[in-house]
Amino acid sequence: LTTELITPEHEFEVAMTCEGCSGAVTRILNKLGDVKFEIDLPKKLVWIESEKDIEFLTETLKKCGKEVKYNGTK
Repeated sequence: LTTELITPEHEFEVAMTCEGCSGAVTRILNKLGDVKFEIDLPKKLVWIESEKDIEFLTETLKKCGKEVKYNGTK
């Protein structure tokens, strides 16, 4: 029996309106390095798999200049 550590997947709502917005989010998150993420531009959602705390991730996402709302874990 192996117990696997499951990294929480956090869902954020980011006010992205175009490819440029999602590109900015991608660049910001890539700088963190140890983060896996997925962006759904039409739904304005970003899912982030990370051990970092929610406040840090929220502040990081806000660097793209968009409104950010944390929706919880998936």
